[in-house]
Amino acid sequence: MKESTSKKSVSMFARSSQLIENDPLEEIFALNLGDFLTEHLISDELVEKISHKAGDRVKALKNQLRELISIYSIDNTLSLLGFNNKEDYILYNSIAKTIIQMLDVDRCHIFLSKDNAKGLEHAGNDLILVGSSMYFDDDIYSYNIGYKLTDPDIIVRAFISKKTIVPEVVALESNFRPIAKLNEDETRFYAAIPMHNNSVSVGVIVVENSTPKEIMPEYVELLECTAKLFATSMYLQKLTEETAKAIEEEYIPGLSHLQHLRAELTAVIGDLGDQQQAFVEQLAVAVDIKGQYKNNHSKNTAELARKLCDKLELNEKTKDLIYYAGLLQNIGKITLPEQLFNKKGKLTQEDWEKIQNHANVGVNLLMSINFLSEVIPYIHYHKERWDGKGVPEGLKGYSIPLGSRIIAVADAFTAMTMDRSYREAMSVEEALDIIKEEAGIKWDPVVVDALVRVQKQ
Repeated sequence: MKESTSKKSVSMFARSSQLIENDPLEEIFALNLGDFLTEHLISDELVEKISHKAGDRVKALKNQLRELISIYSIDNTLSLLGFNNKEDYILYNSIAKTIIQMLDVDRCHIFLSKDNAKGLEHAGNDLILVGSSMYFDDDIYSYNIGYKLTDPDIIVRAFISKKTIVPEVVALESNFRPIAKLNEDETRFYAAIPMHNNSVSVGVIVVENSTPKEIMPEYVELLECTAKLFATSMYLQKLTEETAKAIEEEYIPGLSHLQHLRAELTAVIGDLGDQQQAFVEQLAVAVDIKGQYKNNHSKNTAELARKLCDKLELNEKTKDLIYYAGLLQNIGKITLPEQLFNKKGKLTQEDWEKIQNHANVGVNLLMSINFLSEVIPYIHYHKERWDGKGVPEGLKGYSIPLGSRIIAVADAFTAMTMDRSYREAMSVEEALDIIKEEAGIKWDPVVVDALVRVQKQ
């Protein structure tokens, strides 16, 4: 696998000398593709289109743009655009409910700018409520809840400044005007997180508590990563729509306009890739905090999994997927209440069932994040055993996905060599001895051998 990846990379750059003459952006475009397109999306057809020495430069540019927008469409990003009526906005209610479950806050509301709230423009506000974790007896949108950009409220300041605002004492904040329909007269903690990227602001995420309990800074950072990811994805979707129109126009648009669209698309896609990684890493931090892991367990597991991939000579894309899966192996715990982890004494049967089922909860979360969909099998099966006595399916040997086998060994070794509340960390030698004894029983012997080689470095 390593060899085939190398050949694909070489062919991608080697052909760049055959690109369209007198257009230096063509070279930059090819190099950018190497940076931000994942391996499975770089088809031979795409390489051929980019490298073809075309006489019609406009036609060649259109081909490049058409391929880009087909890859980065609403189905392949975390985009939340494309809604045309009130029924579509149920998705935002689900997102708000997921956020309160993840962060243990009382309420969450999502506002979008009028330009992005398709189908709700008639509300008469510049920022429009499109989703809430609260239950409403009737249509939430009939209340026309929102803000004018001339209003002095906290949420407007966050939107315009592109900065998170968390008042120290909500009751003393003159720019906090509670909305009765959102139960904000009960609010004692309030945070407004702008949904923005380098180009635009698209909305604001609000979280609230009816007690003075604040949310951890790491949770605020997770919300900020989520908000930026939404905003960039939404902006990318707008760009793809604009590009699609330019491609399909019967008249020939100016070459400079097409080149500008291409440059803009590549820049935003690059930003999206960076933000996706930041989102995953911050989500892993939140998972560890929720699960009371004190030493970056998920990060350590992911980094060890990557080292095992190196020893096994896996290609870069596979290494990235396994790294992400290592970060998010315990993602289901983010949806479990903190008091479950803080509980003293014996856990009830219901408590155990919640914890033991966390992998399935995690899979459901990941399925809603399109760009992470490929890591689902690795996470879902990482509790399987080599001898077929694991869960959830009782898979055996090589029928277990390789990524799952790698994460299983990395997770076990990392857990053994970390201090826990009920025991001290084992030494590296002790942990290796235990894992080697269980090779061929719990663990893939080949992966265990890779672990031994990594620890001998």
